[in-house]
Amino acid sequence: MIICDYGNRRVVRWPLENQQDKDKQIIIENIQCWGLMMNENGDLFVSDSEKHEVKRWRKGEKEGTIVAGGNGQGDKLNQLNFPTFIFVDRQDTVYVSDHGNNRVMKWMDGSKEGIVVAGGQGKGNSLKQLSSPMGLIVNEVGDVYIADSGNARIICWSLGSKEGRVIVGRHWILSKILRTFRTFT
Repeated sequence: MIICDYGNRRVVRWPLENQQDKDKQIIIENIQCWGLMMNENGDLFVSDSEKHEVKRWRKGEKEGTIVAGGNGQGDKLNQLNFPTFIFVDRQDTVYVSDHGNNRVMKWMDGSKEGIVVAGGQGKGNSLKQLSSPMGLIVNEVGDVYIADSGNARIICWSLGSKEGRVIVGRHWILSKILRTFRTFT
C-alpha cells in the first residue's frame, strides 16, 4: 500500500502482510503530498500543494519529473495554486484539482501548460464555476466528475463542455424538489 502522508511530508510504502512500523519504507521525502496515483507501468504521480506542482516518479528514480505546474503559485496555464487530487489516464494525461484557482486542469504528457477542463471562472456556484474542487475521476470518454466541495455537490463536465451538470448535491436536490412541487400545483 502506498500512502500520501501529508502531515509528515512524505510518501510511504507499507506492506499489507506485516503492518509493523519498522516495515514501512519512505519512498519520497520532503513533499507536501496531497494526492497520488499510480499508472499501469507503476509510475507514481504525486501532487505537492506547497510547490504547486505534480511530479511523476518512475521506478527507481530519486528525483521526480514535473508533469504539471512547477512555475510557482499562480493562475496562468503553466501554474497551479494548491493542487490536491489527481487522476492519470492511460495516455499519462494528468488531471489536477487546482483547488486555489477553483478549476480542474488537464496536462497532456510532455506539455508545458495545461488546459482548463472545468471551472476557471472564479469561485462560485453557477454551472460554469467551481468552489474548492477536490476529488476527481475521468471516464473513458473524457467526462470529468468533480467533488465540488465548496458547493456540496458532485458535478460532471462532459468533454469540451463550457459548463457542468450537477449529478448530486445541494442544488440538484433543490431543483428536484421544485420540479416535483410544480407538478402538484
